[in-house]
Amino acid sequence: MSAPDHNSPAQPADDGHEESHVGTYVTVFLTLGLLTVVEVFVPTVYSAEWNHTTKMLLLCGLALSKVALVGMFFMHLKYEKKWISWIAMMPVYMAVFAILLMLESVYRNVGA
Repeated sequence: MSAPDHNSPAQPADDGHEESHVGTYVTVFLTLGLLTVVEVFVPTVYSAEWNHTTKMLLLCGLALSKVALVGMFFMHLKYEKKWISWIAMMPVYMAVFAILLMLESVYRNVGA
């Protein structure tokens, strides 16, 4: 038996420079946890009727931040081509449009 050839194309050379993303994933996970804790306390802090719009905007902003983090790091969109990211972001565009429609229906009845 002959010794395996370490330089053959079937076996890539191991140069010891593998990049670990564990630290990035842990940081994103902890950030998502912190944003969730903030989301839990926002309705308590902004519970007055006149703070309703502020509360809704903060909760939507926090949710969109969490969506962006999950999409970029856990769905690996950060490392994809731009057109794939645009396609993957299509639900976000639809959600923003739906939020604008809901806000329009809320404020349309204010002046009536």
